[in-house]
Amino acid sequence: MNAKEALAELEKLGNESTRKTLLRHGAREPLFGVKIGDMQKLRKQIKVDHQLALDLFDSGNYDAMYFAHLIADDARMTKTHLRKWVKNAYGASLAGTVVPAVAAGSPHGEALALEWIDAANDTTAAAGWNTLSHILSVTPEEELDLPKLKKLIKRAEKEIHKAGKEAKYAMNGFVIAAGCFVTALFDAALKAAEKIGPVEIDHGDTACKTPLAPEYLRKVEKMGRIGKKKKSAKC
Repeated sequence: MNAKEALAELEKLGNESTRKTLLRHGAREPLFGVKIGDMQKLRKQIKVDHQLALDLFDSGNYDAMYFAHLIADDARMTKTHLRKWVKNAYGASLAGTVVPAVAAGSPHGEALALEWIDAANDTTAAAGWNTLSHILSVTPEEELDLPKLKKLIKRAEKEIHKAGKEAKYAMNGFVIAAGCFVTALFDAALKAAEKIGPVEIDHGDTACKTPLAPEYLRKVEKMGRIGKKKKSAKC
């Protein structure tokens, strides 16, 4: 299947209600309005097609850009590819899910995440923090650099309220991810979360809310799920 054919298949799956919802959440035209669940059907058909993923992301169609990460071969993503993707990502799920999930599965995830969190661009910085969260969600605890991560938690605590909207949300998510996915970081994350307190973000005309990190962490702890990893960063 080539990009033209894949776009045609995605267009068939689109619907106006989902399109309007995605637009409210930061997506931009062109887009068809495809539900992620419907994308999964096409994903099962294609499985992994790295060149198609690159071509679809380059199309600029929001649904195609999202779908691209589901069929990309993360191990083949170069720094050049990933820097191009983060440059063209914008809000919504592109900087929050698409780029971070693929970066986290690539050989360059940590290096680029640390590069991106220093970016002046709010979306790029958010992608960096989100990439770190995705890495924590799937990487065995013994393979993580805990001292470095503790410093990043402190950095998030110090900088979060001065950050841009997207980076602020991503930093809050990183503190939560650190505490939820890494047992040895729970206490540091909870302490930072309590100091951070509520994170005020205007989500516009959506039902989205910013999680209160201390509350979220204690809930996961009560459920006995601290340290439980995901099978994949992609969803």
